[in-house]
Parts: sequence; C-alpha cells; structure tokens
Amino acid sequence: MASIRKTTLVAAPPAQVWDAVRDVGALHTRLVPGFVVDTRLEPGLRVVTFASGRVLRERIVACDDAARRLVWAIEDPWLSHHNGALEVTEADGGASLVTWTADLLPDERAGQVATLMEQGLAILATTQEAQQRSGQHRA
Repeated sequence: MASIRKTTLVAAPPAQVWDAVRDVGALHTRLVPGFVVDTRLEPGLRVVTFASGRVLRERIVACDDAARRLVWAIEDPWLSHHNGALEVTEADGGASLVTWTADLLPDERAGQVATLMEQGLAILATTQEAQQRSGQHRA
C-alpha cells in the first residue's frame, strides 16, 4: 500500500485554516478554488468535482476539532482503497503547518495522487494567505 505524506507552511493562523478545512462542503470556495470546482454534500458523503472533471465520493470519517484533523475515505473504482487525513498545526510565528496524508491502493496511482496533493496544498496555501491578507476569513 502506498503511503504519501505532504506538508506545507501557510502564512495564516491555524484557527483560520482549520475553519476552512472543517467546512467540508466548501472545498471549491474556501479551501482549494479552481482545483475543486464543486462540492455537494450527501448524507455521510461529500461529492467532489475536480477541475479535471473527475468526480469522487468521499466519506467523511472524522472531523476532530481538538486535533484539527479531518479524515475521509474515497469510494471510487479508480482507487480500490484510499484513506486521507489533513491536519493543521501551529508553526512558528503563528503560521500553520498543513499535513496531508494518503494511504492508497493500487500502488500504481501513487505518483498521480502525490502530484494532485502537491497541487492542492499549493492552492490551499495561496487561498488561505490571500484571505489572511484581505481579512476575508471567518476565524
């Protein structure tokens, strides 16, 4: 099983970043706009449409406010197994350290998934930093 871990530093406070992460129905507006173009909530699931046109169904497994950790599982034939987790911790100077972990099968998809994770984290950082500069965040 492939296990991928990507981390990025975000020049925005953890409370702000976590508030956007935990808003599971707003990936396309608050967290990774352009990377994700639509998010629809269904009972126990979010249906995510990516800019590429791929649509994935993600079961929300846990949303832990104390740990600032969101866990989901993708239910799609493209990946026979996928468990993802995004954690927000405090970095020096009040910035955020965002860590995205994915465990998946088949192993052959690891390269594609790692690239997507890097792209998503870059957009997350840009979006949150812009919101921090403009004062347009909720947290």
